[in-house]
Amino acid sequence: MRLLISLLINGLVIYACSKVFSGIHVAGYEVAVIAALILGIVNFAIRPILVILTLPITILTLGLFLLVINGLMILLVDNLLNGFRVDSLMSAILLSLVLSLVNFMNGGLDGK
Repeated sequence: MRLLISLLINGLVIYACSKVFSGIHVAGYEVAVIAALILGIVNFAIRPILVILTLPITILTLGLFLLVINGLMILLVDNLLNGFRVDSLMSAILLSLVLSLVNFMNGGLDGK
């Protein structure tokens, strides 16, 4: 149940960001929820490999390169899903920052 709620919240955040920021385009809330689902799968499957491969540059930049990796994951979802488009890496990084902030607050509200 918690996973479904988290998925719906992430979809809502993606949809809201598409209305607020000009570089993010979503065809509708359903597409935003599907984008959130695909982003979760991509983050589970591909992101750990990229984090390990880029560990030296991540250490060198004191972890800031992880923002680029998060943005690249969003651009990958952009390429996989019709109806979801992100114009640039900066827009993708901005979306990842907002998603991270909301997920942090959502996890903090559960008391876990």
